[in-house]
Amino acid sequence: MSDLVTGEAVQLELRHARLASRGLAFAIDVLLQFVALVVLYAIVFSGADVDTSLLLAIILVIAVFVLVGYPVACESLTRGRTVGKLALGLQVVRDDGGPVRFRHALVRGLTGFFVDFWALGLGGFVAVIVSLSSRTGKRVGDFLAGTVVINIHAPAQPVGEIAMPPQLVHWATQLDLSRVPDGLALAIRQYLGRFHVLAPEARVQLGAKLVAEVDYYTGTPCPPGVPAWAYLSAIVAERRNREAVRAGAVVAPPAPPQRPTTPSTPGETPFTPPS
Repeated sequence: MSDLVTGEAVQLELRHARLASRGLAFAIDVLLQFVALVVLYAIVFSGADVDTSLLLAIILVIAVFVLVGYPVACESLTRGRTVGKLALGLQVVRDDGGPVRFRHALVRGLTGFFVDFWALGLGGFVAVIVSLSSRTGKRVGDFLAGTVVINIHAPAQPVGEIAMPPQLVHWATQLDLSRVPDGLALAIRQYLGRFHVLAPEARVQLGAKLVAEVDYYTGTPCPPGVPAWAYLSAIVAERRNREAVRAGAVVAPPAPPQRPTTPSTPGETPFTPPS
């Protein structure tokens, strides 16, 4: 168990994925890749006769396409999750806690093929040794790409329930939260849980960064005059309420709509920072 450090040097206490869970996720992915290789090779060998050198070239291209293309495509399209990682609740994130992009996935995929697992990796021996030597369980590809694998379902320390700001109850019900990833929601919870122990500058910088990430996924900017922490609290609380409804739990009806206010607005209820 260790800390994920954001770009602002703020520690978000997340549990890095253990070697066993990563190994099992890798095994699931390898099984899928093996099936894909069998199918593609069956198609190639069932075709017309081709020159031996050309056939070897085709075999090599297919192997690289599957062994590199599969993880790169999956991690790029799902922001860090292959089928195996999805099954085990794992996700690849940047060292600063943000979502990975194509360049990160490409570096991890190429390094995985040539160093960690296949060409020089002795079937994963190199990846295991490097991962065991790393405090955060990184393999060579993670070091080169600047990424780390986390367990998004297991925060290291429990964070108390995030309260919905009363001023934002009705506004939050109108949001589209379907694209907000679990990893980002967990980062927000950790930020709010550590709000009062963060330095003022870190509160502002990390809060602004998280707000920008949420804006990207929801397409709805933070209302004018609403503090970042209140906006993020509303996002997490509304997401939790919707999950509870899907699970069949009873959720209290939303309060009458109130205009978002700031603490300096006279005659109206100020926002109360999280405790």
